[in-house]
Amino acid sequence: MTVACEPTSAQGEALQEAFLALGTPEGVRAELIEGEISVTMPPDGNHQHTVDAVVTQVYRRSATDMQCSGNKGIVLPRGALCPRNYAIPDATFAPRALRLFRGAEPWMPAAGVALVAEVTSAKPDGDRFAKRHCYARAGIPRYLLVDREKGTVTLFEEPGETDYAESHSVSFGKPLPLPEPFGFDLDTSEFA
Repeated sequence: MTVACEPTSAQGEALQEAFLALGTPEGVRAELIEGEISVTMPPDGNHQHTVDAVVTQVYRRSATDMQCSGNKGIVLPRGALCPRNYAIPDATFAPRALRLFRGAEPWMPAAGVALVAEVTSAKPDGDRFAKRHCYARAGIPRYLLVDREKGTVTLFEEPGETDYAESHSVSFGKPLPLPEPFGFDLDTSEFA
C-alpha cells in the first residue's frame, strides 16, 4: 500500500505525525520517503538470502569490526516534501566500537552509520532513486544497492546535497571493492 502527496510545510508536518502514529503490525514495514508512505510485507526468501550474504561477508571479511542492524529505522533529515524522511534499510552497518545500535530509539539518526544496504524487491525505483537521494542528503558515506532486476550491485560514495558523487557497479558474479573501513572485495556470485 502506498499513500503519496505533495504536502505544503503544514501538510508535511501532519503527514509526518500520521506516519509516526501508524503502529504497523509486527513483520510489516512502513517508511516515509519524500512525501510517500509505503507499507510492505516481509520480503521473499531470495531477498533475505542476498541480505544474509552481504552481512556474512561484512562480519567475516571487514578490516574494521562491524555491527549490523537489519530493518533499523533511520531518520533522514531535509526531505524535499516532508520535514524528515523515515527509512528502514535492509542492513545498516556501523563500526562495532561505536555501539551505535545499543539503546537506540526505533527511529535513530544516521550519524555514525558507515553503510546502508538495500536489496530491490517490490518497489525497485524507490531503492534506486528516492532512498539513494535521502541517504546521500543524510551524509551516509556509502550506499550499497543490490538490484535483482538488473543483476547488478552498485556502491555509491561521497554523499552530497542531492546524490552521491561517485558510484561503481558490477554485474552479479563479479567482485565489488568495498573501501575502508570495510577493505575487501564483496563476492556477488551468490546474488544471482
